[in-house]
Amino acid sequence: MKKYKILGLMSGTSLDGLDLAYCHLEDINGKWEYKIKNTKSVSYTEELQLELKDSIHLSAERLLGFHNTYGTWLGEQAKNFIEEEKLEVDYIASHGHTSHHRPELGLTFQMGSGQHLANAAATRVICDFRSNDLALGGQGAPLVPIGDHLFFGAYDFCLNLGGISNISFELKNKRIAYDIGLANMILNYITQKIGLAYDQGGEMARSGKINSVMLQRLNDLKYYLLPHPKSIGYEWFLEEVVPIVEDTKDSVENLLHTAIHHICEKVAQQIQLNSRNDEQQVLVTGGGALNIFLIDILKEKLGEQTTVIVPEPILIEFKEALVFALMGALRIERKINVLSSVTGAKRDSSSGVIYLPN
Repeated sequence: MKKYKILGLMSGTSLDGLDLAYCHLEDINGKWEYKIKNTKSVSYTEELQLELKDSIHLSAERLLGFHNTYGTWLGEQAKNFIEEEKLEVDYIASHGHTSHHRPELGLTFQMGSGQHLANAAATRVICDFRSNDLALGGQGAPLVPIGDHLFFGAYDFCLNLGGISNISFELKNKRIAYDIGLANMILNYITQKIGLAYDQGGEMARSGKINSVMLQRLNDLKYYLLPHPKSIGYEWFLEEVVPIVEDTKDSVENLLHTAIHHICEKVAQQIQLNSRNDEQQVLVTGGGALNIFLIDILKEKLGEQTTVIVPEPILIEFKEALVFALMGALRIERKINVLSSVTGAKRDSSSGVIYLPN
């Protein structure tokens, strides 16, 4: 039995920073076990956050340049963490930061050059976990369900509330997962109007009231009618959601209150639609799990037959980084780490590109 010591890196659509999770992973008699040994979050400077946010608008030349410099930055953060904590690291497994996601065109791009990262960190790197699935006709997303399947399969549903909400569950012995729709992306967009990064615990949202016109427009977004497999990115948010928020002349409190009711309605619909038992357990992770008002509304909409489980803070914040560490270990062993039942690809795959430092 081999134990892998992998540093998982994750930067999500909520743009709050880089998550680093140093994990020990081991396949014990066919069952993967994990220990999150050390963690760190690095907040983005205002300048870097803006660069990442606006990368969708860059020319190809400037985008590739940023891809390289951001890869070096990732490597420097990883190296600092490794040295601070005196870690023994076999590999770094990096998701990168998604600048473009247009699976309907066969395109996705995660910034953070693997070679630049490996060189800056002086450590072997596994990254680019999505493009192989795109080449096989899949969405390239979601990727985290392999971790839901191998680590958290005891729960009926795994719900992640990051910038986007996505869900994962077993159906007829296959893992199904897809992006439901909005989550922190819209909430943070609203709070940034008044200079706040986010609404602490959802307290501002709790004091608001529903704007029925805005709620109806959000609920009527065409994406919600599409069958899975399906996934969304920042492009969809800019094109479809931002105009609704900008058209709604109301207080920040009411905008947040309305957005949370929308998020919870759509999540509850998907859980109820796919429930197979009279009672079920839902594991909730991602930044939205820390929004107390959001969790209260979600519980209200799901009803007493559903138990909403918010785990310890380390799993809420670092679950995705943990899963990318797992995906790295699976790639090293040439085992499946991307599920076609989730992405719609022609077949399951062992995805990720390995870079050696120079």
